[in-house]
Amino acid sequence: MFFVLSKTLGVMALPQNFLIGLTVLGSLLLLTRFFRLGRALVLLSALMLALCGFGPVGNLLLYPLESRFPAWIPSQGAPDGIIVLGASIDVDLSAAHGTPVTTTASDRIIMTAALARKYPSARVVFTGGNPNLISGEAKEADFAARLFESLGIDKSRLIIEGRARNTYENAVFAKAMIDPKPGERWLLVTSAFHMPRSMGLFRKVGFAVEPYPVDWRVGTGRDAFSFTDIAEDGLSRTNIAVREWLGLITYRAAGRIDELLPGPQG
Repeated sequence: MFFVLSKTLGVMALPQNFLIGLTVLGSLLLLTRFFRLGRALVLLSALMLALCGFGPVGNLLLYPLESRFPAWIPSQGAPDGIIVLGASIDVDLSAAHGTPVTTTASDRIIMTAALARKYPSARVVFTGGNPNLISGEAKEADFAARLFESLGIDKSRLIIEGRARNTYENAVFAKAMIDPKPGERWLLVTSAFHMPRSMGLFRKVGFAVEPYPVDWRVGTGRDAFSFTDIAEDGLSRTNIAVREWLGLITYRAAGRIDELLPGPQG
């Protein structure tokens, strides 16, 4: 039930979807005796779409997430393993074409492969099933091994987990599959904006991992206030940020993380 609600309500709450829905509602009200309310809704949604698309809204919401964890320090020594979360492979397109098709989060795969080549003794764990509410049999895990092998990572080093549908299940299933031993050091590779929620979930299930953020969408603090001339880019960043903040709020309310915005410890 939690998974179904998170997918349905989460999609409806995305700013782009919500504002388009508001525009449609307002347009319908223009044909009724509530035309004044309809006009107000259409104007409000148009202004908000413009602000989210061209303004710094997405950047301002993303920056606190992306800057929460610093870059990993390699001087601490080689890790025992590397865990990369899914969402970098488009399941439906990959199944349709019979080959791995990556998304905008492909940095997760690329940097994991680079780390695996740098630390040849480290095990590589990919966790990702099918995150879609209505899904077929194909899973990200079905294509992850092929993708890593094509990037020069030997199959014997790979541990592939294909049941997880969300980040909570990533943490639960990864821990159960790996069964980390005391003293082992595991890196967690995921998008920088997704790292606070991911770290909170892994800590909650008792799996101590070290954050390795990748896939940034905002530069420095000054860039957080910048505008864009392509509305699609601004709306995309706003959608990502709102989805992530909603995820943090939901997981905190459900008791699956201990802090609203998990950060570095110690």
